[in-house]
Amino acid sequence: MSQETTNKAGGVSFIGLLGLVIGATIASAVFAFPGDFAAAGAGSGAVLVGWLITGIGMLGLCLAFYYLNKLKPELKGGVYSYARAGFGSYVGFNSAWGYWLSELLSNISFLTLLFASVGQFLPLFGVGNNIPSVIGMSVVWWIAIILVLRGTKESTAVNLVSTIAKIIPILVLIVVIIFARAFSFETFMQNFSGSEGGMSFGKQVMATTTTTVWAFTGIEGAVVISGRAKRSSDVGRATVIGFLSVLILYIIISFLSAGVMTNEELAALGNPPMAGILEHVVGPWGAALVNIAVIISLLGATLGHTIMCTECPYEAAKSGAFCKAFTRTNKNGAPVFAIVLTSIIAQVFLVLLYFNESTYQVFYFFATGMIMVPYFLSAMYFCKVALKQENGLIKGIGIFNAVYAVWMVFAAGISVMLATVLLYVPGIFVYAKGQKEKGLKVFETKVDRAVFVALLALLVICIYFVATGRINPLG
Repeated sequence: MSQETTNKAGGVSFIGLLGLVIGATIASAVFAFPGDFAAAGAGSGAVLVGWLITGIGMLGLCLAFYYLNKLKPELKGGVYSYARAGFGSYVGFNSAWGYWLSELLSNISFLTLLFASVGQFLPLFGVGNNIPSVIGMSVVWWIAIILVLRGTKESTAVNLVSTIAKIIPILVLIVVIIFARAFSFETFMQNFSGSEGGMSFGKQVMATTTTTVWAFTGIEGAVVISGRAKRSSDVGRATVIGFLSVLILYIIISFLSAGVMTNEELAALGNPPMAGILEHVVGPWGAALVNIAVIISLLGATLGHTIMCTECPYEAAKSGAFCKAFTRTNKNGAPVFAIVLTSIIAQVFLVLLYFNESTYQVFYFFATGMIMVPYFLSAMYFCKVALKQENGLIKGIGIFNAVYAVWMVFAAGISVMLATVLLYVPGIFVYAKGQKEKGLKVFETKVDRAVFVALLALLVICIYFVATGRINPLG
């Protein structure tokens, strides 16, 4: 199949795909990770090493998406289709299920931080988890849903505009810190090894994993909507170029932040920490500027992740993994059933947010854990494909991806991965219905059955750990 084949007349252009990748990736993390790293006990040295490891690992994953797009152009829907092709129907379903819920939880996290930022201007909204905030979040969510219902091409056009609008304030932040000469190399070196008597350097690096992986959630945006791209060849290019642009931006911000305030000061900052950093440099207007940037950024990211969130179950349903209902579209080609169901589930989470008084960190904790499974499976499938190629470079990238995928899951920790089982197991009901609609057994292979049994065993362990207080999924 030619890579220049037009998938659909009037499909999403390269610029639209690039805007989706950058817009969906740069969301809340860029404004929060300076404080989150410090709160986790990671010094600036460990943070830079963490970015190096995650950067190289995620570059490998982006190259995996790039080469899979070239080598397996018939696989549409990205992370789901790769897992299914590599490891069977039920594993593929779990990849789609995990990705769907991860994107949904990402949006809840974005909305929480969004209204925490709005609360800096309008105290009515507090820290983003009171009744006025829940009402405001619901309004923003349903506006995003209305835009997505108008069709993917129109939604990505709006997303591109919001991406440009939020990049400008972020660049202003960098320029202000540099020209105000607020960066102190002495402060940076003081932060380099972390808190005295704290974690070892290796543990500090591992402590950055959840946040650094979270910061790149959305990088696969072009792959997820590859079935709607104007040209298949644009998908891989948009992914790699978008990734490199975001990585450079993240490293600059981490480096500068570590030279402005001590780790103790960074850890004590409220949400979003970047507002406190710029306020420290230039005064109250700096915090106001950051909060405006956060609002713009999260509005755009909410739209981008809503597109990806509703596209994944739609693509999975077209191949029979999800129920047939998920294939329903409106006159604009938008997956209307997936959109409406996603919206209802999101609304439930928004209500739970109020009763539990959760912060955005709780939701990104779950979102990151959920998406690590689809990333892991995509990396492993690419390794299988790569090892069959004659090109040594592709083989090398495939092996590297497999190694990084194992590291990513290991470094995230048992608490993160076990907690995700609470959300993975219920997916069996949707999978079983989809299998029944096709006239098939729930588990057609021994592998599928073994995977389900393993999930049940992990669920029992998770419940035991929660009951004994060894892990706390809600923070």
